[in-house]
Amino acid sequence: MTNVHDIVDRRAVVSVFQPLVEIGTGRVLGYEALSRGPAGTRWESPATLFAEARAAGRDAELDWVCRASAYRAALDAGLDAGVALFVNMEPEAWRTPCPPDLRAVVERAHERLHVITEMTERAIAEDPAALLSATAHCRAVGWGVALDDVGANPASLALMPFVRPDVVKLDMQLLHAPDDPHTARVVAAVAAYAESTGAVVLAEGIETQRHLATARVMGATVGQGWRFGRPGPLPPAAPSGVGSPFVTQVAGPQDDRTPFAVVSSKRPVRRTTKADLMPLSRHLEALALEGPEPPVLLACFQHSRHFSAATARRFTRIAAHSPLVAALGEGLTPIPARGVRGADLAFGDLLRGEWNVIVVGPHRAAALVAHDLGDVGTDGDRRFDFALTHDRPLVIEAARSLLRNLAPAHTPVLTG
Repeated sequence: MTNVHDIVDRRAVVSVFQPLVEIGTGRVLGYEALSRGPAGTRWESPATLFAEARAAGRDAELDWVCRASAYRAALDAGLDAGVALFVNMEPEAWRTPCPPDLRAVVERAHERLHVITEMTERAIAEDPAALLSATAHCRAVGWGVALDDVGANPASLALMPFVRPDVVKLDMQLLHAPDDPHTARVVAAVAAYAESTGAVVLAEGIETQRHLATARVMGATVGQGWRFGRPGPLPPAAPSGVGSPFVTQVAGPQDDRTPFAVVSSKRPVRRTTKADLMPLSRHLEALALEGPEPPVLLACFQHSRHFSAATARRFTRIAAHSPLVAALGEGLTPIPARGVRGADLAFGDLLRGEWNVIVVGPHRAAALVAHDLGDVGTDGDRRFDFALTHDRPLVIEAARSLLRNLAPAHTPVLTG
C-alpha cells in the first residue's frame, strides 16, 4: 500500500479492544474498540492515519471503515449484547452515507450489539448540527453516547449538556494532577452532571494503584487502562453482561420549536421595547466573559444589520476563550466576526422574528428570548414579547434549537 487512498479503498484497518472494568468488583463491563492501520507502516498510528485521510478528504469514509471493522470483530467474537462496545465516531461522518459494502455489518450491529458511541468536544464545536443528528440516531436504535477526554480541554464542560452523554470519560491527565485547581473544577462539574442525569463516570489511563484510588475519589465507577489490560483481540470467551450500568437514554421526539416557543411555554411572558431589553441582553453577554470555565454563547439577531460593529467586537472577545460563539440572522456570513460562527436565516424561518441571547456553561445557564411584534419606526421603540429563564434544562433545550442551524466549521476538501 502506497498511500492513504489504498488503505481506505481496501478497508485495510484492524480493531483492537481494551477492557472497561467496574472499579468496585473488577468485573469487565465492556470494551473500547481502537483502530490501527497496516502493521509496520506509518499509518499503523490512528492519529497519522486520520490526519492523512483528513488531508485527502476521506476521513468520513475512514471513520465508517473503522467503525464497521469494530462491529465485525465484535460480531465474529459473539460479543454478548449485555456487554458494551465503545466505538469512536466523528459526527461529521453522519453527513456521509454509509458505504454500500459496509451496510450489512452496520445493520447487524444495530440488531445484535450494545454500542456506546464516543464523541469528543472538538467534534461538537466543529459541527453541532451533525452532532445532534448523530446522537438522535444512536438513541433511536437503542445505543448510548459517551463524551470522551473530558477535562483535556475546558470546552468539553460547556459542551457536555448538548451531548447529554450516558457515559462521561475523564481524561487520563486528570489522574496525574489530582491537586490541580482545573482538575477540581472538572470533577465538580462532572459530578453535578452525573448526579442530575444518572450518567456513568469512567476514568481513563488507570495504570497504578494510586491512579485507581484517585479515580474512586473523582467519582468514577468504571475504569480503563493498562492496569486492567492493554489493547488486543477480544477474548475467545467474552464475559456476559449482567446488570450493566450503561443504561442509555430513550430517544425523545424531535422538537422543532424556536427558543421563544420553548421558553414561553413554561415561563411568563412580558412586553417591552428593544431599548429596555438592551441592558439585559448585554448582561447575559457579559456572563460569557466571567469565570474560569468558558461557556457557550448563542445569539439570534433577526437581521445582519443588528449585528453591529460594537457587537462584533464584544463577540470576538468572548470567542477568544469560549468553545462556541454563534450569531444567527438574515444576511449573516459564516464568519461574521473573528472566531464567531454565523448562520444566514432563510426567508420564512421563524427565527427571523426572534431576538435570543443564550449562555450555557458548566455551572450557569441563562436565556433571554424575545418575539418581535412587528412595529415600524425607531429601532429602540420596537416592542417585543420576552421571557427570561435560568432554568438549566429549559435553557439547554432552547440552545439546541439554535445549534441545528449551524453548518460545519469547515468544508472537507474532496479529492479523487
